[in-house]
Amino acid sequence: MAHADPVTAAETAFALAAALHLGFQATVTVLVYPALARAGREHPAQWRAVHDRHSRSIVWLVGVVYVALLAAGVWLLVTGPSPLALLSLAGAWGAVLVTGLVAAPTHGRLDEPDPTLLRRLLLADRARTALALLGALAGAALHV
Repeated sequence: MAHADPVTAAETAFALAAALHLGFQATVTVLVYPALARAGREHPAQWRAVHDRHSRSIVWLVGVVYVALLAAGVWLLVTGPSPLALLSLAGAWGAVLVTGLVAAPTHGRLDEPDPTLLRRLLLADRARTALALLGALAGAALHV
C-alpha cells in the first residue's frame, strides 16, 4: 500500500528512531534478558552483582534510544502525522510505557532472582518487543 502523501522529514526521523528501538529491544529480548534470567537460576548467590552490572551497563543505551523516540515523536506530533505515523508512534511509545509501568518497577524489586518477578519481567519484555515491532513496521510502511 503506497503512502498517499509525501513522507515528511519528521516521519522519516521517527521511522529511523523506531527501527533503532526495535533493534535494541530485540537484542534485549533475545540475548540480554535470557542471560539475566539464566544467571538468576544458575548463580543465585551472585545475582545482586549480575543484576546491578546489567542495570548500570544498559541505562545509557536505554536513555539514548528513548530520547531519540521522544524527540522524533514530539517532532512528529507537531507536524501533524498521518494515521500510519500515529500507529508507529503508538507502538513505540507503548513499549516505553510498558517499560515505565512494568519492567522498570519489576527491576527495582529484583533484589534476589525471584522466579515470579523474572517471569513478569520476561513477559513485559516480550510485550515491549511486540510493540516496538509494530512501531518499526508502521514506520517502514510509510516509505513503501
